Amino acid sequence: MEYVNIDAQVGELSGVLDPSRYLERLPSISGDLPSGARSFATHTGHYDFHSRRCVKDLTLRAVRGLGGKEIEVEFQHNCWKHDRDLAIRYVGVSSFVIDPAGEDRGTDLGAVVLDEILPHRDGCSHEIAFRDGTLTVVSRDLQAAWTEADCSSES
Repeated sequence: MEYVNIDAQVGELSGVLDPSRYLERLPSISGDLPSGARSFATHTGHYDFHSRRCVKDLTLRAVRGLGGKEIEVEFQHNCWKHDRDLAIRYVGVSSFVIDPAGEDRGTDLGAVVLDEILPHRDGCSHEIAFRDGTLTVVSRDLQAAWTEADCSSES
């Protein structure tokens, strides 16, 4: 990631998540983001670790439409924190990379650590860091939708 630090150090403590450089930069780059990406990136709860709309701790549930110009990525809630699932539909996809790639992994990348959305000549780039890898999508735009989740059967 260019601005979000997922391995910051505070005193003796390392591995601290620090989106502050990105949040400082966001007002100057948000006008260059496509409208859907801008709306998602600038939502007040997106980088607030206490918010139910923070992406931290979501898990990757499914990826649909691989190889096409539209891809949908579904994230499952964490009932300790979220009351909704997240689906992101990318339109005009020019690049989609999961690292580390591997058929045996499927969508098992662990929980989301943080993400970063930046302007790109093709629209926007969206890099999502997980505990065990990254997912990066370059697209013309994206639409993010939070949908009702059922936490009643989870403990």
